[in-house]
Amino acid sequence: MHAAVQWLVETIGAMGYPGIFLLMALESSVFPIPSELVMPPAGYLAQQGQMSMVVAIVCGTVGSLIGAYANYFAAHYLGRPLILKYGKYVFITEEKFAKVERFFKDHGEISTFIGRLLPVVRHLISLPAGLAGMNHIKFSLYTLLGAGIWVTVLTFIGYFIGSNQELIMRYSHQALIGVVIASVVIIAVYVRLQRGKSADPAE
Repeated sequence: MHAAVQWLVETIGAMGYPGIFLLMALESSVFPIPSELVMPPAGYLAQQGQMSMVVAIVCGTVGSLIGAYANYFAAHYLGRPLILKYGKYVFITEEKFAKVERFFKDHGEISTFIGRLLPVVRHLISLPAGLAGMNHIKFSLYTLLGAGIWVTVLTFIGYFIGSNQELIMRYSHQALIGVVIASVVIIAVYVRLQRGKSADPAE
């Protein structure tokens, strides 16, 4: 692990901002590159004066959006026709697919935002969004918002901790726990607000 982190520090240092952009685009798509191993080294390099913290965060966030769109378009233009044509053979009926579309029409914003904050889910949330044809402006906005928060947290961890991989992983895990708890609270508030709206006779 230490060797991998050292390689990433050297690679990001050599490739600069395009390296951050590329690695985070890959991380946000289907390639198993943990963001916890990409952004902290960038933060460390910013602390050393070799990078700008703001530019590194912007590159990481925009890279995440590009990777997310790779999944979005793959699901929309490849997965959608296949599911509509062959989904019935794997118990995905048109009715079930329509439910997915309705869900993302009604709750795509919160799903995309929270999904970008959670491990594993952040790699996959773009797929149902693409299948449902989620509005591009909303998809981009909430992907950037969720990814930006996580990228910023990881970059600051690297900035203040340095290249100590053991401490980076420890604080990354603690940050992840905090993000999960915050996500649960946000979802609970959202569900409560939605129930309040549905119960409002004026709606």
